[in-house]
Amino acid sequence: MKTKKIGMFALALLLSVATFSQKSELKAADKAVKKGDFSTATTILNGAEGLIANAEAKYQAKYYYLKGMALYANGTKPANINDAAAAFNQLIAIEKKSGNNTYSNEASTTLKSIIDKADADALAAYQSASATQDDAGYIKAAKNYERVFLLSPADTAYLNNSAMLLAVGKAYEKSNEQYQQLLDMGYTGIATTYQATSTVNGEPIAYNSQKEMNQQVKLGIAKDPKTDVSKSKVNGIIKAIATNYGRLENNEKALEFIEKARIASPNDYDLVIEEANVYYRMGNDAMFKEKLEEAIKLNPTDPNLYFNVGVMNMNLGDNEAAAISFKKAIELKPDFGDAYNNLGAMALDKAKPVQEELDANAMNFKKYDQIKAKKLIPIYREALTYYEKAHELIPDDEALKNLVNSLYENLDMDKKIE
Repeated sequence: MKTKKIGMFALALLLSVATFSQKSELKAADKAVKKGDFSTATTILNGAEGLIANAEAKYQAKYYYLKGMALYANGTKPANINDAAAAFNQLIAIEKKSGNNTYSNEASTTLKSIIDKADADALAAYQSASATQDDAGYIKAAKNYERVFLLSPADTAYLNNSAMLLAVGKAYEKSNEQYQQLLDMGYTGIATTYQATSTVNGEPIAYNSQKEMNQQVKLGIAKDPKTDVSKSKVNGIIKAIATNYGRLENNEKALEFIEKARIASPNDYDLVIEEANVYYRMGNDAMFKEKLEEAIKLNPTDPNLYFNVGVMNMNLGDNEAAAISFKKAIELKPDFGDAYNNLGAMALDKAKPVQEELDANAMNFKKYDQIKAKKLIPIYREALTYYEKAHELIPDDEALKNLVNSLYENLDMDKKIE
């Protein structure tokens, strides 16, 4: 029994010594911070770090408060900002758990000024990048938004901003890393906003909570309360990951994430187009055409879809179906020069078997002239109709101009485009 009492006494003695040391170190650091001697405070706190892990919550809170203040150094040490913010966040977490707020209010105010400055820097970087449309500028802005997130991990929207800007800056792999991080964190992007109208000036008022809004409505300060809940951004993130993989030409991964996204949004037009593009890059013309036709059902007024289906039908040798698609594209977009050009090419393609027939009758002048007049000339005239319109719409295309002049010559027309 005596041995146990001595052991307990010894343990208590050790604890009291450690507590005394903690108090002493924290007191010395506190004095240094108040004097503005932040370097000394940092040195003292670094030395006391090993004593804090098992300390009482109130001493841990004070330690991280002083550490944050010492590193922040009234904003004079930008290089320490991230570490200062991490210390403040640790302090706030400790006091939240313990139900105390001795230092949290002051730390939150300082932390907010740090975050606001970082947020302003991020916005400035984004505006600069938008003005120059520079990839490097977008990546710089993304890094700034990532920094805001690191300063305030609860504000996951900043990491989402970073991921989006990385994609704009063509840093697709890093963008996907951040998007995946958001998914792993359970990020949804769902936000609830509370707004009412001031009864004094009619201006909208935003509130932090429904309770606050309802109180002001009850008091007659505001009216027409509204609560809005935004939609989840999860499927948008999955779409963005798929698009990034597409830009990286990782077609298998792109299709994997497109499939995931389409489970939630089976009729998402952008997803269908992205899927079509993946199959195009893979050289799968049949699937590319199938997805374009699916896209047409979702968006039947896009002339580019009909044009691309027409091109696919041309490649697959179905000129009749291709012509229907090109004419539909022109119906929706009368100045679609490339569609007229392809119609001309398909019309001229009909001349190949006729030319073979002419070659076979090269020495039979009468029959040769009959075949030419009856079969070849109508083909040339049909092709010329389309090519002339294509040239009118695409006047700078030299190959097209030469083709029109060649048809004029073959049709014995006294015309020439200079």
